[in-house]
Amino acid sequence: METDARRFLAEHEAKARPLETEANLSWWRLNVTGDKKYEAEAAAKNAAHKKFFADPEAYRRVTAWLAGGAARDPQIARQLRLLANAFRAHQVEPKRIEEIAALETELELDYAAYRGVLRGERAPDNRIVEVLRSSTDNALRREAWEASKRVGAEVAPKVIRLARLRNQTAKDLGFRDFFAMSLELNELPEPRLFEILDALRRDTEAPFRALKKRLDRLLARRHGVTPTGMRPWHYHDRFFQEPPEVNGESLDRFFAGQDVQALTERFYDGIGFEVRDIASRSDLYEREGKCQHAFCTDIDGRGDIRVLCNLKQNEYWTSTNLHEFGHAVYDKHLGDLPWVLRKPAHMLSTEAVAIFFERFTCDPDFLATVVGVSPETAKALAPALQETFRVGRLIFLRWALVMVHFERAFYADPDRPDLSRLWWNLVEEFQSLHRPEGRDAPDWAAKIHIATAPVYYQNYILGNLMAGQLRADMRRRLSGGRIVGNPETGAYLRERMFSTGRLYDWDETIRRVTGDPLRSDCLVEELRTPAGDSLMG
Repeated sequence: METDARRFLAEHEAKARPLETEANLSWWRLNVTGDKKYEAEAAAKNAAHKKFFADPEAYRRVTAWLAGGAARDPQIARQLRLLANAFRAHQVEPKRIEEIAALETELELDYAAYRGVLRGERAPDNRIVEVLRSSTDNALRREAWEASKRVGAEVAPKVIRLARLRNQTAKDLGFRDFFAMSLELNELPEPRLFEILDALRRDTEAPFRALKKRLDRLLARRHGVTPTGMRPWHYHDRFFQEPPEVNGESLDRFFAGQDVQALTERFYDGIGFEVRDIASRSDLYEREGKCQHAFCTDIDGRGDIRVLCNLKQNEYWTSTNLHEFGHAVYDKHLGDLPWVLRKPAHMLSTEAVAIFFERFTCDPDFLATVVGVSPETAKALAPALQETFRVGRLIFLRWALVMVHFERAFYADPDRPDLSRLWWNLVEEFQSLHRPEGRDAPDWAAKIHIATAPVYYQNYILGNLMAGQLRADMRRRLSGGRIVGNPETGAYLRERMFSTGRLYDWDETIRRVTGDPLRSDCLVEELRTPAGDSLMG
């Protein structure tokens, strides 16, 4: 039986890997160009890859080997377990797979091509963000915010239709809905997830409320309104997921005029990772029609790793670039493993690594060593940098709670007539934002993840917890507790985490790396108490 299983796995790779590679290449071309001519190709390649996993005989064989204890070799057993989940997710009619793939691809293009209209002109996302970051013209701010939301009205009917199809598949396979199926087949028990989320909500409630009250006083004074008159367009970004700038002393001043990609390469050089080969295959600057977001993708599972960004000379895009190249170095340094195992342990694990790296724009060692800020200035800024990090994490985590709770309710009933009200109820509950008076629009659909990366946001939350745990462990283990400019940092990650790929699940992976299962205290302690005066005022 084990011999048969080994033969099956070899045959599986020979057939599945080319299909996955072709699907990834088509998806890449669609996102970097936004050209509709790639839509049909991307949908067809995506469907072909997924239909490969719809083979009922292959699924039967894999589950039979697992049930019969065919694999004494842990690598064989783990591959069979992962493939059993992958096959189970696609045991539906090929026609439905094609329908879902076509709709997903159509939505990818809708989001990539969308540009809001601001003062009569088409405005890319970076322009919308610029207004919300810096303008003191309240009318312009509101216009920019509303322009960013109109994509929701354009795509919402398609997103709801897609949710119905996903739910139909999940229910046909014996799951409550797509939300429950996604968690279970990705080895994330729903009860444990919400136990963690409920605890995080309690732990962040008091510090977030105090922070939000302070921000509202500062921003209200800046915008000439009362704190109770604050509305979503008075904040720093479209979803209140980033810390607002309120006194002009943001970190952007350190990154103005900098070559963001050169900073990224210098940082990764210092910790023992070469990323120039990845950059040479990547697409890093904005262009009409191109996807306006950021992501990293491993095209073939064997080294063709690429990053898409839309870089600007500011802290946000420097942090984002560090994040995406964090995914990239994880993919690049996976161990010598069978193809099925040559992926990060879990999406939350690769998010943990990316989040670990993105925070270095708030690190005094990074500013001094990589950016060129004087050591004296960087040292003096240390308390404010820590507070800026704390503010950013609190704001992001409360926003992420909105996303996870909304998606759970959305997939419970995507046809409920009050989706807009549900969205704003959650925004008010978790983020303490006041909804605009009389607004009844599908603002939830303006968030691309709900359509194209469904049931994903919990990975950012758990990734933040894991990133805090990794950082604390490195501080204990590395020479002098130093991370920036220390090649031991890269060695730690390569040898302790990256090399095992998906051989272990996410919880066993972090336990093997740090000696403990996933913990929240490392991050929560950083969030509770202000570290000093924030750069935000």
